[in-house]
Amino acid sequence: MSGRPPVEIDTSRPHPARMYDWYLGGKDNYPVDEAMGKQMLALDPRVPVMARVNRAFMHRTTRWLAENGVRQFLDVGTGIPTEPNLHQIAQGVAPESGVVYCDNDPIVLAHAAALLRGTPEGRTEYLQADVRDPHAVMEGARKVLDFSRPVALSLIALLHFVSDEDGAHALVQWLMSELPSGSYLIVTHATADFTPEESKAATEKLKAAGVTLALRSREEFARFFGGLELVDPGVEVPHHWHPELGEPVPGQDDGVIPGYGAVARKP
Repeated sequence: MSGRPPVEIDTSRPHPARMYDWYLGGKDNYPVDEAMGKQMLALDPRVPVMARVNRAFMHRTTRWLAENGVRQFLDVGTGIPTEPNLHQIAQGVAPESGVVYCDNDPIVLAHAAALLRGTPEGRTEYLQADVRDPHAVMEGARKVLDFSRPVALSLIALLHFVSDEDGAHALVQWLMSELPSGSYLIVTHATADFTPEESKAATEKLKAAGVTLALRSREEFARFFGGLELVDPGVEVPHHWHPELGEPVPGQDDGVIPGYGAVARKP
């Protein structure tokens, strides 16, 4: 963490990580993020519930993976720290677990110390990088994780901010190609399948503010898992994935959650 040059935070346009923080009730966001967040709430007041459902999905999948022997995690699109963080879940099950967090928003870097308070037996590190530069992500992760052993790649609420023009599916395929057999891919993704009109309006508002929102269908989402073995129950709305592994999010059943989640193993 030492020796890094100061990074300026662009407060002229909203950033997904800071908007997510605002949805979760955090304080690490700016007026531009709150303003866009309020526009999203005007289209669908359940957006904060969706954010919490994604967070809860991360908790459950991490717990499932740790209980099934995974000891290394690469979390890309970490977001601003909100406890419990992924390493707290993983190391709560297996204290020796190693975790690398990765995000491209400088405000996450400013709070990275909160992400690094892990167990003495384990290891946690933070990497400032963008998923659109997968080589940088993997180069940094290799310095911490042992790529001869399985790694769980977590992409929670991230890929809908990566356009087809940026090659979202190819990025995921390449990242997984770098990981050994027995590794896992964990993804949640927003969709327009259930709320087409609201989703179209949200996409247009975010685009006008300089934020890409690439909502994908169930079929397009499933393509991220090509060549992998889906863990039961396969592709699901996030809160229906092994709900017994965590507490329900208040309001999660009061209407549709317009997204998908899944976990898959690399053979």
